[in-house]
Amino acid sequence: MIVRRIARPLLASVFVAAGVDALRNPAPRAKKAAQLLDTVSAPPAVQEDPDLFVRVNGATLVAGGALLATGRMPRLASTLLAASVVPTTAIEHAFWDETDADKREQSRSLFLKNVGLLGGLLLASVDTAGKPGLAWRAQHATRTTRREARHAKRAAAREARLLAHRAQDVVS
Repeated sequence: MIVRRIARPLLASVFVAAGVDALRNPAPRAKKAAQLLDTVSAPPAVQEDPDLFVRVNGATLVAGGALLATGRMPRLASTLLAASVVPTTAIEHAFWDETDADKREQSRSLFLKNVGLLGGLLLASVDTAGKPGLAWRAQHATRTTRREARHAKRAAAREARLLAHRAQDVVS
């Protein structure tokens, strides 16, 4: 569908640009990431090197954005990007920590933008492009198998009755 071909690259562009920026200039994000990593339990290697955390997140954004934009594995790409949006939003747009009213409002606006992007990614992660998903296919296969088993059972019973009648005719 043409809408998907247009919408996926549009949605992905934000993430590719942010990922490239994080890879080129991780220092500003690393300071904020260090604060976040201090509050959550993360592996020691990550806590000791927030710069690495920012670069890995940036690479995830670029790779996921490129996959989504090109339509290759869009559901997986959307899921990766959605998982990446959460820490990025918490690190970069923690408006609740801002004391300046103007900065708080700007950060809040960017936070809500990211929440909206997260919603778009969640929709993209479940979009099957008009094709049945795995859950539907499994349910359909189960129903088909049950129906075929019932038909086979009835056919076997019918054949058994016919053979029994023929056997009685031969004996008589």
